[in-house]
Amino acid sequence: MGATRTAAPGPDAGTGKPEFRSGFACFAGRPNVGKSTLMNALVGTKVAITSSRPQTTRRAIRGIVHRPDAQLVIVDTPGLHRPRTLLGERLDSLVRSTLTEVDVIGFCIPATDAIGPGDKYLAAELAGLAARTPVVAIVTKTDQASPDQVAVQLAAVAELGDWADIVPVSAQAGFQLDVLADVLVSHLPPGRPLYPDGELTDEPEQQLVGSSSGRRRWRGCGTSCRTRSPWWSRRWRPGQAGTT
Repeated sequence: MGATRTAAPGPDAGTGKPEFRSGFACFAGRPNVGKSTLMNALVGTKVAITSSRPQTTRRAIRGIVHRPDAQLVIVDTPGLHRPRTLLGERLDSLVRSTLTEVDVIGFCIPATDAIGPGDKYLAAELAGLAARTPVVAIVTKTDQASPDQVAVQLAAVAELGDWADIVPVSAQAGFQLDVLADVLVSHLPPGRPLYPDGELTDEPEQQLVGSSSGRRRWRGCGTSCRTRSPWWSRRWRPGQAGTT
């Protein structure tokens, strides 16, 4: 089980520059593993609601990363889990439909939590998609874990599946966000920009305002209320030493 490196975009025949790439990446993972925070950090602004409570994302939200060589559209989805309620079933259905429509999938697993049944369940689900869509394993929240914890988690994640790449990151500290963006872009197809330059999301302005006020409400909101409410300097490879 090894991570494979995708070749860099080939040069454009007319200019000799790398081909412009554009496409969609989807972050998937258990609830509350840092998907929304990671998307916000990559985009450079808050386009998705974030909270310490799980399941605050209730729909697919797009954030747009503009680069000279690419346009990466990140789709943030609700946490994927074994549904126990009708709402859970509908959220899981939304995630699964989104996963089949993107160019690359980012499987988010926090460095702070031991691999559990939920992660293994998701890894098995994503393995069925890996034949046609690259899956990049992303170890999140490295700023909250010790180097030894991160090393152990990277090895454990490598055992979960045959991932296209494995990238440890910290959205809060900005650690390796550029590396992750490079990796995701490398899996996009050549193509023109999908959104105008400077546009950071396709969310309506009123929805962004609602999400901002919603963050404040969620902090003091319990489960029943939520149910009703509308030192690594490069990406890690299996077998690599735990220090750099």
